[in-house]
Amino acid sequence: MLKKSITFLIALIMLAVVGCQGKNATATQSAPNDLLTKILARGTIIVATDAAYPPQSELKADAKRAANTKCAPNEATADEFTGFDVATAIEIAKRLGVEACFVSPQWGQLVAGNWDGRWDISVGSMAPTPERLEALYFSQPYYATPAAFFVHKDNVAFSTPKDLAGKRIGACTGCTYDDYLRGVLNIPGDPIDFVVKDPQIIGYDVDLSALKDLAEGDGVNLDATLTAQPTGLQSIQDGMPIKQLGEPVFFEYLSTATDKKSNYASYPLTLKVTEIIQQMHADGTLLELSKQYYGTDYATIAGEFNIEAVKQQP
Repeated sequence: MLKKSITFLIALIMLAVVGCQGKNATATQSAPNDLLTKILARGTIIVATDAAYPPQSELKADAKRAANTKCAPNEATADEFTGFDVATAIEIAKRLGVEACFVSPQWGQLVAGNWDGRWDISVGSMAPTPERLEALYFSQPYYATPAAFFVHKDNVAFSTPKDLAGKRIGACTGCTYDDYLRGVLNIPGDPIDFVVKDPQIIGYDVDLSALKDLAEGDGVNLDATLTAQPTGLQSIQDGMPIKQLGEPVFFEYLSTATDKKSNYASYPLTLKVTEIIQQMHADGTLLELSKQYYGTDYATIAGEFNIEAVKQQP
């Protein structure tokens, strides 16, 4: 009888141990160990975008903060921002079932990665390049824009971008425009022709600052600026005394990005956002937004981009 009792007791103990292990395994499996799960549980997605990059993104003057928002006090609500990137981010958030909240870090912080959880995703017109792919994951591009040179409206010395050889050209530091001027730009699947030789590159935090310097006068601060064509055209519409020089020199495919060094696995979020962006291409949402903010179609070519050609498996 004693032997049977001991055997029975051991069996009960083993069952208890197995039961505890099973509970622990379930708890581990259900823990939010990826960024997408964390975002869905929190109910917000923190979006990094530029506060002064119209028509892509811009902080509204005298905007009122949305009522009953889940956004933290140091995050702007959707009501406080406007632009194509912003509208795209809001639609992504809507399809995720969460609220979009906005922050505006420096561009250099974005492209460097290692965001330390301060924001979840960049929806800020960023092109995937080999250098950036070392730190970031990129989604399906949501639009593609031509990059063009702009000069002061009074300039008569330059007829084509080739005439800018050796001249002072402004561009945002760390952007594809800076890479183009240095002759190192590499966009997967898109051959680049570097038509400007030996430019004097003047770096800026944002494109708008370069355009403002250009607008001071022909040759006063700069001879030209390289930026996204819609940004230059928007600046002309806003009254800046500048004009486009010749044809665009390259197209950049612009994507959302997540941080490879995130404390939570970020690749599942990139995959989900890629799925959403592909849906937005298929149902015409991005085409509509492009026409609304740019008056033309910058979306279709981005929908045809083969994101699988960008090797970025975690």
